[in-house]
Amino acid sequence: MDLKFLLMSALLIVILLFGIGCIYFIRLDWKRYGALFLISLIFGNIFCQMFISAGLYTFNNAYTIPFLVPYGLVSTTFPFIVMFGARYSPEQWIWKIPFYWAVVHLGILGEVIFKHTFFFRFEDEWDLWDSYTLWWIYFLLLELLSGKIIPDNLRKPVPAISFRYGNWAWIGVHVILIITIFLAGVYTGVTVL
Repeated sequence: MDLKFLLMSALLIVILLFGIGCIYFIRLDWKRYGALFLISLIFGNIFCQMFISAGLYTFNNAYTIPFLVPYGLVSTTFPFIVMFGARYSPEQWIWKIPFYWAVVHLGILGEVIFKHTFFFRFEDEWDLWDSYTLWWIYFLLLELLSGKIIPDNLRKPVPAISFRYGNWAWIGVHVILIITIFLAGVYTGVTVL
């Protein structure tokens, strides 16, 4: 098997899994989660198209099914993360920040991995810091919006106690942050040298 086939297969599996995840959340309440899905899908694709039109990054669709990258990926990945956050993010903002910190770090890790395929290319005017900042803005604004759309009975927030020292969420956030920050250091060292 060639590399192109393997990468396309992996991409299709990722899109399929995030699509199934979106359906799971929409089935909880199709009006509210469906509205959140559509809002995050529309804004995600608008931002993506704006960045492509501005020449900040490009996608090589010669290697993919047209519209699969970026629109299929953006239309499943970002809405899934938004709905996941709406369902499971902690109630208090003091705990939402580490929750989304881990989410953003995993997203940037995915972006770096995706960047090193032949599908995606940053142009000189765009870098990971720009992406990192916009991931934060996008998810925090949609978290605020989801608080208006999704009522408490449709949420299952991670309990605040889970983020305290030694509990599972504290461990999970720290493992994600330590690994992704270490990998960011390695990535910086490799790209600078």
